[in-house]
Amino acid sequence: MDAGGQRRAWEYWWIAFYLSLLMCLGLQVSAQIRYTIPEEIKKGSIVGNIAKDLGLDVSTLIDRRFRIVSGSNYALFKVNQNNGVLYVDSHIDREELCDGHVACLISLKTVVENPLEVHYVEVDVTDVNDHAPFFSDKELVLEIAESTLPGEDFQLQEAQDPDYGINSVRFYKLSHTEYFELELRENGDEKKVPILKLRKLLDRERQVNHSLIVTAVDGGNPPRSGSIIINVTVLDDNDNRPKFSQELYSVALEENAPVDTLVIKVNATDLDEGQNGEIVYSFVKNIEKLVYETFELDIGGVIRVKGNLDFEKNDVYRFGVMASDKGQPPKTSTCRIVIKIIDENDNSPEVDVTSLSDIVPEDSKPGTVISLISITDKDSDVNGKVVCKISDNVPFELKLSFKENMYSLVTNAKLDRELVSHYDFTITATDLGQPPLSSIKTLKVHISDVNDNVPEFTQNPLELYIIENNPPGASILSVSAFDKDLNENAAITYQIIRKEGAKSYMTSFLNVNSDNGQIYALKSFDFETLKTFQFHVLATDSGTPSLNSNVTVNVFILDQNDNAPVILYPVRANGSAEGVEEIPRNVNAGHLVTKVRAYDADIGYNGWLLFSLQEVSDHSLFSLDRYTGQIRTLRSFTETDEAQHKLVILVKDNGNVSLSATATVIVKVVETKEAFAASDVKNAVKEEEENNVTFYLIITLGSVSVLFITSIIVLIVMQCSKSTDYSSKYLQDTNYDGTLCHSIQYRSGDKRYMLVGPRMSVGSTIVPGSNGNTLVIPDCRRGDSVESTLRPRVPNTDWRYSASLRAGMQSSVHMEESSVMQGAQGVLVQNWPTVSSAADNEGGEVSPPIGTAVDSNSWHFRYGPGPGGPPPHLKPGEVPPEAFIIPGSPAIISIRQGQDGDDKSDFISFGKKDEKKKKKKKKEKKDKREKGKDDDD
Repeated sequence: MDAGGQRRAWEYWWIAFYLSLLMCLGLQVSAQIRYTIPEEIKKGSIVGNIAKDLGLDVSTLIDRRFRIVSGSNYALFKVNQNNGVLYVDSHIDREELCDGHVACLISLKTVVENPLEVHYVEVDVTDVNDHAPFFSDKELVLEIAESTLPGEDFQLQEAQDPDYGINSVRFYKLSHTEYFELELRENGDEKKVPILKLRKLLDRERQVNHSLIVTAVDGGNPPRSGSIIINVTVLDDNDNRPKFSQELYSVALEENAPVDTLVIKVNATDLDEGQNGEIVYSFVKNIEKLVYETFELDIGGVIRVKGNLDFEKNDVYRFGVMASDKGQPPKTSTCRIVIKIIDENDNSPEVDVTSLSDIVPEDSKPGTVISLISITDKDSDVNGKVVCKISDNVPFELKLSFKENMYSLVTNAKLDRELVSHYDFTITATDLGQPPLSSIKTLKVHISDVNDNVPEFTQNPLELYIIENNPPGASILSVSAFDKDLNENAAITYQIIRKEGAKSYMTSFLNVNSDNGQIYALKSFDFETLKTFQFHVLATDSGTPSLNSNVTVNVFILDQNDNAPVILYPVRANGSAEGVEEIPRNVNAGHLVTKVRAYDADIGYNGWLLFSLQEVSDHSLFSLDRYTGQIRTLRSFTETDEAQHKLVILVKDNGNVSLSATATVIVKVVETKEAFAASDVKNAVKEEEENNVTFYLIITLGSVSVLFITSIIVLIVMQCSKSTDYSSKYLQDTNYDGTLCHSIQYRSGDKRYMLVGPRMSVGSTIVPGSNGNTLVIPDCRRGDSVESTLRPRVPNTDWRYSASLRAGMQSSVHMEESSVMQGAQGVLVQNWPTVSSAADNEGGEVSPPIGTAVDSNSWHFRYGPGPGGPPPHLKPGEVPPEAFIIPGSPAIISIRQGQDGDDKSDFISFGKKDEKKKKKKKKEKKDKREKGKDDDD
């Protein structure tokens, strides 16, 4: 069997093999369709409607991801997913794409998914006459002896035209001459070579040179042409020309033959003798450049390999060899050489992977298409046949397509990202040549997970301690959450949960960077107005659907010494801290001149004030108490002492960086009579002012009384309409030692507190310096809630330094003792500072501590014995007699605060009325109160 029969047998075998595989696998594909377009077509021109020709539903093309998945030719064409139209997307030059080929076919692969369909489209690019014929040389010189007989022919250069078919060179024409004519001769590859033929004897004596023009014309419409100038020089005689042993030499040569391999030796003979019979060989002038680069010809007629032979680039070489003698003029003859290249298996298969997606969800079903595999081999026949296989132990397999060397990579088992997050495997393609060549393509497929993990915080809740006066816009905290998922499922964004209501108003002053969790404060915090608050940060991943979690942040603001002392006395009308004090000259040592009073809004050591003399005219006359600010005389005045003394008092706090203020006191020493006169003048002025004040005070008290009585009536109506199963506000089993006691109840958060004082009750204990200064009273109206746990409203631990108490401490009040009263059974104890400067039988003045939600600068309560002497000993649970209650001041003051802790819900009620008592007890208490008012009146 010849080679042609073997090749056809192989082709039939492969066709039968592919058809059988297609019947077994049943891969959904469609038949191949072909379109024809001319080259040089404009960009955007429509080639055809693939969806219509294939019967696809246009409305599903986008969802099914209709697209072209071809390799290098992908950029030439594109498909419109809206209507399925294939259009030109780049410049198309047939000569560049398919140089030297009869048909120029561009193969495209189109894919639609769900279900997967692979369709093959071929675009035939037809030639247009866009190139004119041309000759490699512009001019050709021929030397012809004058004795040359008519009928002698001379081969000319062949014109080149990149166009194909009818648009290539169709004929040649010669300019008018009486000595020559032009004829065409076939060279064996369907191309015609122009031959210049002598038709009349030349006469050198008449004309030495002849100039001819040969024009090549193609078959396009309109036709294009190119010309060459031929200069003929007439020489003297050379009788015989060389003659080749054969007109056509044909040889077969294996590709990849080494350089300097002998191809063929041509032979020509010349009957002349001497130089006229010596022959030299050379390539004709019209051969292609590739022949010069691949072969070489010596003067002896031997042709050898000069460059690389590649069957895939060029499988046949055709050129001419010219034999020339050395006569004058020399005579020449030509022969044709045809060299055929035999293919060898020198090209490994190439694996082209078109990945639909390199990330496969772990819930993908078996049979899901992952990639399209295209195998190409540049070799021909058996050397170009390829067998493909995949690595073992992977949940994937290759399915053969109906087209040769086309495969689909699909899943054949369930995937589990928790076991294997990605697969690295190889695809091996091996051809059937001898010896076989193979190539390996490594693929990596990632397994993606579903969004099944919520973001997590390492700590919840978080506690943040920040010093007040923080710079606005600065970062105060960074929260971070992690997500066990991958990629976008683990991309976390942060936001602050903003709720409506007074509890969440601080969130409006916070901002969070949604990308990194940096939290910024948009305002500067002030410890004196806000000590703690709470907010929540929500972390949300970017999965679909998204998952989230939140963290609670409890913020505690720390005090900073940012308030300087403020002088309360002495103060002039213009606001300057200056005062004038007049004292008699005859005062004794230790006389109290005046008291400098100051106030500091800070607490603790930052608000503890110390007084010192910064400037004094005579250090021997005056002394300043370091803690109270009292100015006293050290000795009696003498006649030699000056009548006016200037004292500059420095008041500073105990902060790390202490702040200070100064007050100036001018002490004028006057004689006794002058002092009395000045005192009378002051008393007269003061009496006049007091009269005016009394008038206004009567009007004010009348208005307040009306409002008060109205409030009492409204409260009684409200209390009667409410449930009466609340616990009593009164302390039970309280022991009194006969001293009038005050109790202040207030609420902070979920707890109620009671302050008691000033005297020590029987059986009580003194806890000096204790910070547990609050009576905690259980409240049965509310249970413990989550929010109360997260936001404890603990009273200020430095309540002892309230505004009024500090003012008193810095003047004439000095804290020396703390008295506690035992409350009801199971109730804590409250320390309350007393006034040491007040005598036992005198009334004192105290203020409720900070945290009771009562303005400590505006509420003052008197206490002390009544006009009837000390009260009798009271039994537990009894209320002191009304006769010992100072008119206008209740014995027990209950201060209730709203649950939110703001000052808007403050309410002051008297101890004889309690919303938690039963109606009968309320009525009895009401009668007692009215009776007490009558007694007071």
